[in-house]
Amino acid sequence: MQPSHSLEPRDAVVAADTPEPRRSRPKPGERRVHILQTLASMLETPRGEKITTAALAAKIGVSEAALYRHFASKAQMYEGLIDFIEQTLFALINQIVAKEPGGMRQARAIALMLIQFSAKNAGMTRVLTCEALVGEHERLAERVNQMLDRIEASLRQCLRVGLAEGRESGADAPAPGTYDPAVRASLVVRYVIGCWHRYAQSGFTRSPAEHAEEQIRVILL
Repeated sequence: MQPSHSLEPRDAVVAADTPEPRRSRPKPGERRVHILQTLASMLETPRGEKITTAALAAKIGVSEAALYRHFASKAQMYEGLIDFIEQTLFALINQIVAKEPGGMRQARAIALMLIQFSAKNAGMTRVLTCEALVGEHERLAERVNQMLDRIEASLRQCLRVGLAEGRESGADAPAPGTYDPAVRASLVVRYVIGCWHRYAQSGFTRSPAEHAEEQIRVILL
Protein backbone atom coordinates (compact mmCIF):
# COMPACT_ATOMS: atom_id res chain seq x y z
CA MET A 1 0.00 0.00 0.00
CA GLN A 2 2.16 2.82 -1.30
CA PRO A 3 1.13 6.41 -0.58
CA SER A 4 -0.28 8.27 -3.56
CA HIS A 5 2.13 10.42 -5.56
CA SER A 6 2.38 14.00 -4.30
CA LEU A 7 2.88 16.85 -6.77
CA GLU A 8 6.13 18.75 -6.76
CA PRO A 9 5.89 22.53 -6.14
CA ARG A 10 6.57 23.29 -9.79
CA ASP A 11 3.56 21.18 -10.78
CA ALA A 12 1.32 23.42 -8.68
CA VAL A 13 2.26 26.74 -10.34
CA VAL A 14 -0.84 28.53 -11.68
CA ALA A 15 -0.85 31.81 -13.57
CA ALA A 16 -2.23 34.73 -11.56
CA ASP A 17 -5.13 35.26 -13.93
CA THR A 18 -6.01 31.57 -14.15
CA PRO A 19 -8.90 30.54 -11.93
CA GLU A 20 -7.96 27.83 -9.44
CA PRO A 21 -9.42 24.51 -10.57
CA ARG A 22 -12.02 22.93 -8.36
CA ARG A 23 -10.75 19.96 -6.39
CA SER A 24 -12.29 16.73 -7.48
CA ARG A 25 -13.85 14.65 -4.78
CA PRO A 26 -12.18 11.30 -4.02
CA LYS A 27 -13.63 8.39 -5.98
CA PRO A 28 -15.54 5.74 -4.02
CA GLY A 29 -13.06 3.70 -1.99
CA GLU A 30 -10.15 6.13 -2.41
CA ARG A 31 -10.70 7.72 0.98
CA ARG A 32 -10.79 4.30 2.66
CA VAL A 33 -7.50 3.36 1.00
CA HIS A 34 -5.95 6.68 2.04
CA ILE A 35 -7.00 6.11 5.65
CA LEU A 36 -5.41 2.64 5.66
CA GLN A 37 -2.24 3.93 3.98
CA THR A 38 -1.92 6.63 6.62
CA LEU A 39 -2.54 4.18 9.46
CA ALA A 40 0.15 1.86 8.06
CA SER A 41 2.62 4.74 7.76
CA MET A 42 1.95 5.82 11.35
CA LEU A 43 2.69 2.28 12.51
CA GLU A 44 6.18 2.61 11.00
CA THR A 45 7.24 4.99 13.78
CA PRO A 46 9.82 3.06 15.84
CA ARG A 47 8.45 2.31 19.31
CA GLY A 48 5.53 4.59 18.51
CA GLU A 49 2.75 5.30 20.94
CA LYS A 50 -0.66 3.75 20.56
CA ILE A 51 -2.43 5.30 17.58
CA THR A 52 -5.70 7.06 18.33
CA THR A 53 -8.41 7.99 15.86
CA ALA A 54 -7.82 11.63 16.81
CA ALA A 55 -4.15 11.39 15.81
CA LEU A 56 -5.04 9.52 12.62
CA ALA A 57 -7.66 12.12 11.67
CA ALA A 58 -5.19 14.95 12.36
CA LYS A 59 -2.54 13.26 10.19
CA ILE A 60 -4.98 13.00 7.29
CA GLY A 61 -6.40 16.47 7.89
CA VAL A 62 -10.01 15.47 8.48
CA SER A 63 -12.33 15.20 11.46
CA GLU A 64 -12.81 11.99 13.44
CA ALA A 65 -16.39 12.00 12.21
CA ALA A 66 -15.05 11.80 8.65
CA LEU A 67 -13.12 8.64 9.56
CA TYR A 68 -16.26 7.03 10.94
CA ARG A 69 -18.09 7.65 7.68
CA HIS A 70 -15.75 5.08 6.14
CA PHE A 71 -15.03 2.74 9.08
CA ALA A 72 -17.39 1.96 11.95
CA SER A 73 -14.49 1.69 14.40
CA LYS A 74 -10.71 1.63 14.69
CA ALA A 75 -10.93 -2.16 14.90
CA GLN A 76 -12.50 -2.14 11.44
CA MET A 77 -9.54 -0.10 10.17
CA TYR A 78 -7.14 -2.73 11.48
CA GLU A 79 -9.30 -5.41 9.88
CA GLY A 80 -8.81 -3.56 6.59
CA LEU A 81 -5.03 -3.77 7.04
CA ILE A 82 -5.24 -7.48 7.91
CA ASP A 83 -7.37 -8.09 4.81
CA PHE A 84 -4.77 -6.33 2.67
CA ILE A 85 -1.91 -8.34 4.20
CA GLU A 86 -3.74 -11.64 3.81
CA GLN A 87 -4.72 -11.02 0.20
CA THR A 88 -1.21 -9.90 -0.69
CA LEU A 89 0.58 -12.79 1.01
CA PHE A 90 -1.63 -15.50 -0.45
CA ALA A 91 -1.45 -13.98 -3.93
CA LEU A 92 2.35 -14.21 -3.62
CA ILE A 93 2.18 -17.75 -2.23
CA ASN A 94 0.04 -18.83 -5.18
CA GLN A 95 2.52 -17.26 -7.59
CA ILE A 96 5.41 -19.08 -5.95
CA VAL A 97 3.64 -22.44 -6.06
CA ALA A 98 2.77 -21.89 -9.73
CA LYS A 99 6.28 -20.87 -10.79
CA GLU A 100 8.79 -22.66 -8.54
CA PRO A 101 9.64 -26.25 -9.50
CA GLY A 102 9.74 -28.56 -6.49
CA GLY A 103 7.99 -28.48 -3.16
CA MET A 104 11.12 -27.82 -1.09
CA ARG A 105 12.05 -24.82 -3.21
CA GLN A 106 8.48 -23.53 -2.93
CA ALA A 107 8.62 -23.72 0.87
CA ARG A 108 11.97 -21.91 0.96
CA ALA A 109 10.69 -19.19 -1.40
CA ILE A 110 7.53 -18.71 0.67
CA ALA A 111 9.52 -18.33 3.88
CA LEU A 112 11.84 -15.76 2.29
CA MET A 113 8.87 -13.88 0.83
CA LEU A 114 7.27 -13.59 4.28
CA ILE A 115 10.43 -12.03 5.65
CA GLN A 116 10.93 -9.72 2.66
CA PHE A 117 7.31 -8.54 2.96
CA SER A 118 8.08 -7.45 6.51
CA ALA A 119 11.27 -5.67 5.46
CA LYS A 120 9.34 -3.65 2.88
CA ASN A 121 6.30 -3.00 5.08
CA ALA A 122 7.49 -2.04 8.55
CA GLY A 123 4.08 -0.84 9.72
CA MET A 124 2.45 -4.08 8.62
CA THR A 125 5.02 -5.96 10.71
CA ARG A 126 3.52 -4.49 13.87
CA VAL A 127 0.16 -5.90 12.76
CA LEU A 128 1.62 -9.33 11.94
CA THR A 129 3.22 -9.54 15.39
CA CYS A 130 -0.05 -8.25 16.96
CA GLU A 131 1.95 -5.51 18.72
CA ALA A 132 -0.30 -2.87 17.15
CA LEU A 133 -3.39 -4.82 18.19
CA VAL A 134 -2.76 -4.80 21.95
CA GLY A 135 -5.83 -3.37 23.65
CA GLU A 136 -7.91 -3.69 20.48
CA HIS A 137 -10.73 -6.18 19.91
CA GLU A 138 -9.57 -9.77 20.44
CA ARG A 139 -10.98 -10.84 17.08
CA LEU A 140 -8.13 -8.99 15.37
CA ALA A 141 -5.44 -11.18 16.95
CA GLU A 142 -7.60 -14.20 16.10
CA ARG A 143 -7.65 -13.11 12.46
CA VAL A 144 -3.86 -12.85 12.40
CA ASN A 145 -3.51 -16.29 14.01
CA GLN A 146 -5.91 -17.80 11.47
CA MET A 147 -3.82 -16.29 8.68
CA LEU A 148 -0.65 -17.79 10.17
CA ASP A 149 -2.38 -21.17 10.39
CA ARG A 150 -3.22 -20.94 6.68
CA ILE A 151 0.38 -20.04 5.86
CA GLU A 152 1.62 -23.00 7.89
CA ALA A 153 -0.80 -25.29 6.04
CA SER A 154 0.56 -24.02 2.70
CA LEU A 155 4.14 -24.69 3.82
CA ARG A 156 3.19 -28.13 5.09
CA GLN A 157 1.67 -29.04 1.73
CA CYS A 158 4.76 -27.84 -0.15
CA LEU A 159 7.02 -29.92 2.09
CA ARG A 160 4.85 -33.01 1.65
CA VAL A 161 5.07 -32.60 -2.10
CA GLY A 162 8.82 -32.07 -1.87
CA LEU A 163 9.27 -35.19 0.23
CA ALA A 164 7.26 -37.27 -2.25
CA GLU A 165 9.24 -35.85 -5.17
CA GLY A 166 12.50 -36.81 -3.49
CA ARG A 167 11.37 -40.41 -3.01
CA GLU A 168 10.15 -40.76 -6.60
CA SER A 169 13.27 -39.27 -8.18
CA GLY A 170 15.70 -41.15 -5.97
CA ALA A 171 17.47 -37.89 -5.23
CA ASP A 172 18.98 -37.20 -1.85
CA ALA A 173 16.05 -36.51 0.45
CA PRO A 174 15.28 -36.94 4.15
CA ALA A 175 14.14 -40.41 5.13
CA PRO A 176 10.35 -40.62 5.57
CA GLY A 177 10.66 -41.75 9.18
CA THR A 178 12.82 -38.82 10.25
CA TYR A 179 11.33 -35.90 8.32
CA ASP A 180 7.95 -34.62 9.41
CA PRO A 181 6.58 -31.86 7.10
CA ALA A 182 4.18 -30.69 9.83
CA VAL A 183 7.01 -30.16 12.31
CA ARG A 184 9.19 -28.36 9.74
CA ALA A 185 6.32 -26.11 8.59
CA SER A 186 5.58 -25.15 12.19
CA LEU A 187 9.26 -24.41 12.78
CA VAL A 188 9.44 -22.20 9.68
CA VAL A 189 6.43 -20.16 10.80
CA ARG A 190 7.91 -19.73 14.30
CA TYR A 191 11.21 -18.66 12.78
CA VAL A 192 9.50 -16.09 10.54
CA ILE A 193 7.49 -14.70 13.46
CA GLY A 194 10.73 -14.40 15.42
CA CYS A 195 12.30 -12.42 12.57
CA TRP A 196 9.28 -10.09 12.50
CA HIS A 197 9.48 -9.52 16.27
CA ARG A 198 13.23 -8.86 16.18
CA TYR A 199 12.73 -6.34 13.38
CA ALA A 200 9.95 -4.48 15.25
CA GLN A 201 11.77 -4.55 18.59
CA SER A 202 14.90 -3.11 17.00
CA GLY A 203 12.91 -0.07 15.95
CA PHE A 204 13.04 -1.34 12.36
CA THR A 205 16.82 -1.00 12.26
CA ARG A 206 17.80 -4.67 12.18
CA SER A 207 16.78 -6.27 8.91
CA PRO A 208 14.59 -9.37 9.28
CA ALA A 209 16.34 -10.80 6.22
CA GLU A 210 19.76 -10.96 7.95
CA HIS A 211 21.13 -14.50 7.35
CA ALA A 212 17.56 -15.60 6.54
CA GLU A 213 18.40 -17.60 3.44
CA GLU A 214 21.06 -19.68 5.19
CA GLN A 215 18.95 -20.19 8.32
CA ILE A 216 15.86 -21.28 6.38
CA ARG A 217 17.96 -23.75 4.44
CA VAL A 218 19.10 -25.31 7.73
CA ILE A 219 15.52 -25.50 9.03
CA LEU A 220 14.28 -27.24 5.88
CA LEU A 221 17.13 -29.76 5.52
